[in-house]
Amino acid sequence: MAIETRSFQVTFDAQDPRALSTFWRDVLGYVHPGPPGVEVPEGADPLDAWDSFLEQVGVPPEQRNNASAIEDPTGAGPRVFFQRVPESKTAKNRVHLDVRAAPGLQGEERMAALEAECERVVALGATRVRRVEPDPPMSHGFIVMQDPEGNEWCLD
Repeated sequence: MAIETRSFQVTFDAQDPRALSTFWRDVLGYVHPGPPGVEVPEGADPLDAWDSFLEQVGVPPEQRNNASAIEDPTGAGPRVFFQRVPESKTAKNRVHLDVRAAPGLQGEERMAALEAECERVVALGATRVRRVEPDPPMSHGFIVMQDPEGNEWCLD
């Protein structure tokens, strides 16, 4: 019997879904999709379209940042959904993303590429936690990071 693969969505609990989705959009090269039934013109900000849409459908201002999402513009990667939760993050997350920033590279070339990406994402709001040196054959090295809400992830 053949096993059918499933598509999936990654969901983040967040204090500020809009800000966290914008951070991850910029890290991953994703986009914010437009609202349902709304054609967002080229070059227009989909988040502005969402603001107008939510106002038109009567969502109260205090509820307009309850959720946000980003999508891979190529359609290859999973959708990432951000939902507002009342509680703050209190412990290490049990699932985290490994962002492939140095595919095919090894040794110092790999670590230099990871360091360059680390600088870029720190400028976006990430926090560097620690660098783990290569330890072949089990590890090629990576950098542990945190997003603006403290979720741990790796540049790998």
